[in-house]
This record gives sequence, C-alpha cells and structure tokens, in this order.
Amino acid sequence: MASFIFRVLLTLVLSDLCYRVNGNANFKDVEEKLKQLNKPAVKTIQSEDGDIIDCVDIYKQPAFDHPALKNHVIQMKPSFDLKEEKMSSKNEPAELAVFQTWQRSGNCPEGTVPIRRIRREDLLRAKSVQQFGRKPHEVVLNSSTTIEHKDGQLPSIKTTAVALPIIVNRSAATLVTLGYNYIGAKGTFNIWNPNVEAQDEYTTAQIWLKAGPGDNFESIESGWTVNPQLYGDKRTRLFVHWTKDSYKTTGCFDMTCSGFVQTSSQHVLGGSIGPVSTEFGKQYYLRFGIYMDPNTANWWLKIGKDIPVGYWPASTLMFYLNHSSTMVEWGGQVYSSNVKKKPHTKTGMGSGKFATGLKGNACSMDNIAIVDFSMQLKYPQWVGTWADEQYCYTALNYQEGYGKLPIFYFGGPGQNYNCP
Repeated sequence: MASFIFRVLLTLVLSDLCYRVNGNANFKDVEEKLKQLNKPAVKTIQSEDGDIIDCVDIYKQPAFDHPALKNHVIQMKPSFDLKEEKMSSKNEPAELAVFQTWQRSGNCPEGTVPIRRIRREDLLRAKSVQQFGRKPHEVVLNSSTTIEHKDGQLPSIKTTAVALPIIVNRSAATLVTLGYNYIGAKGTFNIWNPNVEAQDEYTTAQIWLKAGPGDNFESIESGWTVNPQLYGDKRTRLFVHWTKDSYKTTGCFDMTCSGFVQTSSQHVLGGSIGPVSTEFGKQYYLRFGIYMDPNTANWWLKIGKDIPVGYWPASTLMFYLNHSSTMVEWGGQVYSSNVKKKPHTKTGMGSGKFATGLKGNACSMDNIAIVDFSMQLKYPQWVGTWADEQYCYTALNYQEGYGKLPIFYFGGPGQNYNCP
C-alpha cells in the first residue's frame, strides 16, 4: 500500500514538472530552449571546474540563428592594426598569467569555436526561459545626478558637468568619458573574486561602449563577472554582453542569444578565469579592448595580448553604434534588489575593498585608452569618476606623479557601518 501511494505521488510530481518548471516555464519550453542554444559538437571537453565545453563548427554557432546572418561570411580577423596597441603590451603589469580553466582539459580543433554548454539547471535558475541570459531591464527614475569631468592630460584644468540617470537595482562605480566619437577603448583589468550574497545578484568589472539616447541606448560590453544565477557558481568568469534598447527587449550575455560572432578557438565566453588576485599578495591582470573595424563597422573584442575573440556584427545589432560610440565607461557594477535601500546587499564590487586601498587592495584598471578616427590609442581628453553609492562602493582615478597616466581604482564591500 505504501509503495502504491509513493508511485501515485511520484507520478503527480513528474506530471506537474512536465507542465511547470520553477513556476515560470513549462518542461517543453525548457527542452526547446536547450535544443536551440546547444549546437551539435564536433568535440566535447569536460572541464575540471564542472563546465562542459562543446567545440562547435564555426558556421553553426548561435549567432547564425539571426536571420540577418543567413549568408554572412565570417570576418576571421580585424582588418586594422593599432601600432600603439602592440607597443603597449611592453608596459603591462608583470603578472599577466590569467587563463581559462577549461584550457587545462583540452582544446578545440581548427574550424570550431568552444562554447559553454547550457544545462537544464541553468535554465531553471532563471526567472523565465525568455529572461535567461539577459540583464534586468534598467528602470530609470525621473531624476538624474551630475558628475564633474576633468581634463585627462592636465589635472583639473577643464571641467564640465554631465547628467547621469539614477537607475533602480543597479549600483555602479565608474570612470566615464563622453562627448566625442570613440571607435575603440581598452584597459588592463585586475582580476578578483568578490563575494556575491544572493543567487539573483551579480557583480562585474567591465568596459562599456555606448551610443544613443539615455532611455534607449545601445551598448556593447565585456569584462569579468561573478554571476551565480547565470552560471550556477561563484567563480570569476569572462563575459560579453550587448543591447540595442537599454536592456528592454534585446541583448544577452555570451552566446545565450544570436548577437556575437566568435572567431577564437582559445576562449570560452562565460568560462571561468584564474588565478585571481589576493589582498596584498600576487596580482593578476587581463587586458580587454573593444574596437570598431573602420572597413566593416564590426566591433571586435580583443583579450590578453591582442587576441581577437570575435565581433558584434554591424548588420544585426546597432544603429547609433554603426558610426561610433559617444560614451565609454570603465569600472564595476552590482545588480541587486537591495542596493540604494536598507538593509543593503553585502555583494562586493571589484576586490570587495574601497578604491582608496589602491594597489594590492583595491581593484584597478590600468593602461586605459580610447581610439578615435585617427586610429591611435590615447588617454581620454576628458574623464570623470562616478559612484552611485559612495559609502558602499567608491571610484578613484589616482595619479602617482606628474607625467604618469592615472590608474583607476574602484569597488567596495556593499553593506558596512556607513552603508547599513
């Protein structure tokens, strides 16, 4: 009798799961989404961090689900070369030995790209199947705040006020430049693994290139993140993201929708990276650069020592960014429903320490530069720092001495005595 009752209950539970998953999606939707996201693999690699990496034919990657790319011919490498970019690698911090964990377990053959396999449990953590892989929509309050921009070459020579929107559920600490036409930007990012308190929260260290109106902007982004809801753990991971309507209905992380064409067989978008820096111990860095190809208008992502990872194709994504970016930001952000309120989230940004801790304590971005139509890397003429919650997360553009380029420090612990 007991076994009969158990079988009946089990049948009822399984039946319910077939129709409803996590209260938000039915079983059929989940299976169809998995089939859409995970392309046939030429080779599969089991990474020691638990990820499954599929080596997928380069022309069968998710980007080609986009109708505009039906007859797209992949641009295998950028058509431009920045001389200053090659020279700058000589000035990088010494400890640049960052790698992706999966690389210790194998490599993908020529003609394929490595893609992190999406599993059923990844979809079940999302608020819905439709929301999987996307940033929350930015809700802008009917007010704004201002930052003071300072001349990037000679401290405090020129200033101007810039209005930035106040956004719900987002707290940022950034270095900002705007007002010109930028076709590229880069920075060398300090790699850390900050605390993330809740599964539906995440933290990033990244670069944004934006254009368009403030309530409907276009943005392409890359950096590192700790995002347990998306990836299922609290490892530091490489990411890309894009949107063409300020995250309302378009865009996604990594390869979770059709929007980024990958060309590199060495990098996994969403893959974990390491080693990570330790407080007053060894510091690890990774260079990120995003550049518009002047001949194709594709926006290329380069990582490390000038290695092209892939591009956001001009034909599918943007209107304003088809010409240039008008705003670049470097820094970090925390997404949480518990920012700008009490009790504040304990999710950290950067190293989890305030910017005033400087090297070895705070997260840094070094060798910051933009590219304009002169096709030369240069420090921005105008820069300003901004922190949404200066008692929770801070930003500091620190210049060690006259004639030296500033190093940007940012971050914080979130909740603390002054940020209850």
